[in-house]
Amino acid sequence: MKTLRNKNEKGFTLIELLVVIAIIGLLASVVLLALNSARAKSRDAKRLADVRQLASALELAFNDAGGYPTCTTACNQTAPTLAMGSGTGVLRAITTVTGAAGANFTPTYIGLIPTSPVPADTGCTSQNNNYQYAATDTGSTYTLTFCLGAATGGYSAGVRSLTPAGIQ
Repeated sequence: MKTLRNKNEKGFTLIELLVVIAIIGLLASVVLLALNSARAKSRDAKRLADVRQLASALELAFNDAGGYPTCTTACNQTAPTLAMGSGTGVLRAITTVTGAAGANFTPTYIGLIPTSPVPADTGCTSQNNNYQYAATDTGSTYTLTFCLGAATGGYSAGVRSLTPAGIQ
């Protein structure tokens, strides 16, 4: 009588290989889920760092110019031009900003105006994912709105705003 498997032969059965492949697939899916969570946390951490950097630059500009930069002309998602004027707009890293003191906002106060990370997180639309900057006509105050996908750095998820008083 012949046996199904010769004890002298080395190798794995098809069932053993399928079990190992299934275990590797399960582990890979767990790692990918953890990686996606880390990416979302990274985007929120970048948003907070960008906003804090912008706050510092705006305060430096205020100290030198006596007012915050305000959006005047061509201030939109593709070509913002911030100056000591009026209006609102979306901050993007495109051009320089000249304040009342004659110093360029970039690179004098900040190397580049940061762009918001993409894709937008859950709870943030593509519109409120961008950094929205608005200042009064006189440049006496400003509001910078941004969106956090999850609670980060002690701030709850959702649309947040930065003013001269800090992040709300």
